[in-house]
Amino acid sequence: MGCVHGKCVSRHPSSTDSNSGDSGEMGSYRNATSKHILTQRSLEIVPVPSRNYELQYSVLTQRGYYPDSPDKENQDSFCIRTQVQGNPNVHFFGVFDGHGHFGTECSKFVKDRLVEILAYDPTLLADPVKAYNSAFSTANNELHSSEIDDSMSGTTAITVLVIGDTIYVANVGDSRAVIAVKNGNRIVAEDLSSDQTPFRKDEYERVKLSGARILTFDQVEGLKDPDIQVWGDEESQGGDPPRLWVQNGMYPGTAFSRSVGDSTAEKIGVISVPEVSMVRLTPNHLFFVVASDGVFEFLSSQTVVDMVARCTDPRDACAVIAGESYKIWLEHESRTDDITIIIVHIKGLSNVLDIQMAPLEKMGTLQVQGQEERIF
Repeated sequence: MGCVHGKCVSRHPSSTDSNSGDSGEMGSYRNATSKHILTQRSLEIVPVPSRNYELQYSVLTQRGYYPDSPDKENQDSFCIRTQVQGNPNVHFFGVFDGHGHFGTECSKFVKDRLVEILAYDPTLLADPVKAYNSAFSTANNELHSSEIDDSMSGTTAITVLVIGDTIYVANVGDSRAVIAVKNGNRIVAEDLSSDQTPFRKDEYERVKLSGARILTFDQVEGLKDPDIQVWGDEESQGGDPPRLWVQNGMYPGTAFSRSVGDSTAEKIGVISVPEVSMVRLTPNHLFFVVASDGVFEFLSSQTVVDMVARCTDPRDACAVIAGESYKIWLEHESRTDDITIIIVHIKGLSNVLDIQMAPLEKMGTLQVQGQEERIF
């Protein structure tokens, strides 16, 4: 959703914008096929030798349809880095959704710096959660100190770090990661992240304590009662979500409560602290999807998983999801958002110990008004 003047989106999906991604050290051991006709990408395959399985993945990023801004850039970026720290069992997948006037610069800066900071952190394997929290804090501070004006611009970030047969998911903002789990004859979507928006009671209360006004556009413009602080859920609210505003101004208008950058919004509680979850993979975990909110604005996690499950090739699934997302966007609005999708299939994992999926654990901490608050 983004800032008032940010994130809007393209009717005709074209080839992937290769400049938005990062294939540095991708080091995938082989390309399964030639380039896909729609995504213009090869199917990449990388082994995880410690558990003797493979990750098969593909990615698609597509500029949005902006009828009022035909020259607007794709503000999404992605990063896929295999063999992090030279370790063949450690792989990184991230999607970064920029917003604001300098959103493209912010998302590119963070997608480059975050993985580099992780790659040089000696604590990464011993304590991935600590490393993640440190990396986000450092990237945020570096963005503030850079030549990029992030006063009213920034980026969300949804990232998955694979370490052997365990994945660590760090989320800042309203993009999402979801994993597909085989349950009998069904394939069930399980969210790996929780969107950080004012729809969430805990996030609503946290930013209110920091001085944010939380109002929809209609409330700001006097069309609805601003004292009614109940908006239902994110799925039913549609195109007028609650947003964060300073007390006496019409800015920044962010529809999320966490991001990297957004130095002005930091004053009203928008933070760069990630929520981190951990999942131990089992043979019942089929694939995971990492995508910007251009996908999840109108498609549920289960719908996305169902679409991937119907495709044997993740490149086909990327194309199908992008096409359906654009179609539904244009049924509701006159534009669409930028869309970025990474699909990673988990192939050949056997688990003789039959370890079940670990619950989302309370693994990080943040300071709120001087008190320690546990986050997952």
